[in-house]
Amino acid sequence: MSHKAWMKTVPTENCDVLMTFPDTTDDHTLLWLLNHIRLGIPELIVQVRHHKHTRVYAFFVTATYESLLRGADEIGLRKPVKAEFGGGMRSFSCEEDYIYENIENELYFFTSQERQNIIRYWLENLRAKQGEALHNIHFLEGQPIIPELAARGVIQQVFPLHEQRILKRLMKSWVQAVCEAQPLDDICDYFGVKIAMYFAWLGFYTSAMVYPAVFGSILYTFTESDQ
Repeated sequence: MSHKAWMKTVPTENCDVLMTFPDTTDDHTLLWLLNHIRLGIPELIVQVRHHKHTRVYAFFVTATYESLLRGADEIGLRKPVKAEFGGGMRSFSCEEDYIYENIENELYFFTSQERQNIIRYWLENLRAKQGEALHNIHFLEGQPIIPELAARGVIQQVFPLHEQRILKRLMKSWVQAVCEAQPLDDICDYFGVKIAMYFAWLGFYTSAMVYPAVFGSILYTFTESDQ
């Protein structure tokens, strides 16, 4: 219920990744983690909000376009190159950012999945210093903080948010469409290659099964029941 409430009642603008906490979380825990995120990952923008119905606190996490560009360089994100520079795909580099398609348009250069991957990478690589502790949780030097807190139940969930604008477009072109080809490129851009490959295979499998299904139905109709 908490997950669905966040998805439906909180606007997703200025938020890429949502981090929620149990309703028993104290202020010291929230401030400790917020301080570590802001000092350890200055690229991130974090807002703290409280959901009045579920009584759950949450961190709304996003980043500026310039920070995302540096993050894409850091993780080696592959992006399409402009035709005049040879085309194809290449790992992003801030030093040669002008060669990539749509680099001038910050609304379309990164997909929501790419933005979320960069932010999740930063969050999961937030490391503890020697001797750091939160209540009865003692961290080892260099230990990832977010995964440990999630495993201990201090953090309830860390999950990406959907973009309603893109979901509505996919709802019309994919879910509600009848006898039309699946928009596999749009699925790939939003959900990723693995999900697009799955539905590409599912569509092929469904189409391929039409012929044996028709043949089997005819055979069943004209075959005696004892055979």
